[in-house]
Amino acid sequence: MVPRLIGDEGLVPYCEACAIPRFGFSYNCIIALPVNAQNPDEVALIRQDYVSRKSHICVAGYVKHGETLEACACREVEEELGLRVCDAVYTRSYYFERKDLLMLGFVVRVSKEDFNISGEVDSARWFSLDEAEDELQNASIALQLLRDYRAGREQVHSTLDPAGRENA
Repeated sequence: MVPRLIGDEGLVPYCEACAIPRFGFSYNCIIALPVNAQNPDEVALIRQDYVSRKSHICVAGYVKHGETLEACACREVEEELGLRVCDAVYTRSYYFERKDLLMLGFVVRVSKEDFNISGEVDSARWFSLDEAEDELQNASIALQLLRDYRAGREQVHSTLDPAGRENA
């Protein structure tokens, strides 16, 4: 591989043997904010000690081959929290500089039940929106997702009836 000027992309690794530029590759990753379907002012957060022993985070995970982003958001919440998912609504993308990842944000409405956490989660807890904002690390993507949810939660929930079906 040698650096080669490719249009307005700048210098890009280029394979002279294949005559093909090789652009960077990253895996698709979701970040999900689980929201109580019966009380949209309550969210579930997890703690994973390998991430932080001090603060909670949102559910996150990598998209598996052949899986849609929405299915991944639902699967991750179901796996990590053991909660039944009603639906997943895409919020926006977030760039996670520390790991050079593009994370796709979702609000995932769940039935509030007892948690059945997976082995990769150390604890989980329900928080009010204010408590969650205080609990999440400043400048984190989880905090950005929570703030985006707070700013637009009426829009997120206005198209759905309490059972999670779209209104006509």
